[in-house]
Amino acid sequence: MSPDPDVPRSQTSAAYARLRGDILAGCLQPGERLKIAEIACALEVSPGAIREALSRLVPEQLVVFRDQKGFVVAPLSIEDLEDLTDLRCEIEAIALRRSVLCGEVGWEGSVLAAAHRLRRTKILTSADRSLNRDWVERHRTFHTALVSACGSPRLLDLHAQLYEQSERYRSLAFPTLGATERDRQGEHQALADAALDRNADGLVELTVKHFRETTARIVKAAEGGSMGDTMLAGTLRGKMAEHSPSSGLLGGGLPPESI
Repeated sequence: MSPDPDVPRSQTSAAYARLRGDILAGCLQPGERLKIAEIACALEVSPGAIREALSRLVPEQLVVFRDQKGFVVAPLSIEDLEDLTDLRCEIEAIALRRSVLCGEVGWEGSVLAAAHRLRRTKILTSADRSLNRDWVERHRTFHTALVSACGSPRLLDLHAQLYEQSERYRSLAFPTLGATERDRQGEHQALADAALDRNADGLVELTVKHFRETTARIVKAAEGGSMGDTMLAGTLRGKMAEHSPSSGLLGGGLPPESI
């Protein structure tokens, strides 16, 4: 789709950032129809800006275009999650090994600082026990720091894309997984220690285990059949009912920069 020259770039960029953030945060559900007119009204921008913003999200695999339905939020599934995890483990292994080999003192400092900030941040908010936005951002920063010395911009771009795809599953599953016992702090500290010790094999092994543990918990929750997991199970099996996107957009969600 060619950009509309009459649509201000600021409108398109703002709409893109907001839609992208709401999709990653789970405010817009997988399979949900994205009605251009309703979203334009909710965000107070032109329909052309929304159309362009949605088109930009298609190659990122966050939105798909379907005949007769138009734009919809890209669906999620257990099969996709497992495929995503397999690929993420392989890409992460390459990036981690390169970082351990090439990383200098500055890389070590960034890993140490990111691990410290993550360790000092609570995963749940004190007010309503929801996922803490600061933890979400610092978790991303920590995993990015570990691969930041790999020396390949393309590899870092792919790493970021796969990370964001996995965050959609985390956001969806968090209401179910948030209360489960898991020593996330210990897992992250072990990753930092292996990186600072320049133990590439150990770092890769721990990272793969870290990723697969999250996937296993999401799959188990979706297949467990408990009442609290009904929505999660339905969404990962493509049974999410279509509904208006306005509630997710008007409800605020996480700001795009916090996702």
